[in-house]
Amino acid sequence: LEQLEESGGGSVQAGGSLRLSCAASGFRVNDVCMGWFRQAPGKEREGVAGIQSDTRTSYVDSVKGRFTVSRDNAKNIVYLQMNNLKPEDTAEYFCATGRAPYVCDLPSWSTRISLFRNWGQGTQVTVSS
Repeated sequence: LEQLEESGGGSVQAGGSLRLSCAASGFRVNDVCMGWFRQAPGKEREGVAGIQSDTRTSYVDSVKGRFTVSRDNAKNIVYLQMNNLKPEDTAEYFCATGRAPYVCDLPSWSTRISLFRNWGQGTQVTVSS
């Protein structure tokens, strides 16, 4: 059974940092494209960062220079390091697996939620001003 479990969320002040973890079971994170997504109340779920099996990464403009996606193959965990957090980063954060290896290379991958599967339960990030 392929599963993902997010952790590491919390409440921080603007300018603070958090590191989210996405622990995988039933498959290897280095074999697939992995994405981090977020969903704020009343808004669509959106992708923020992706990491390919060959470690290439991609980010949406709103988080470039502040968020970093990485993975630990030995621990089978994908991380999202979030620095200089802003109130607009407040959301539930999820990780998911691309349905095919090329998914994270697709234009507008961050808005094509149906291309991802194995969604975790999410972890809440709240940034106060």
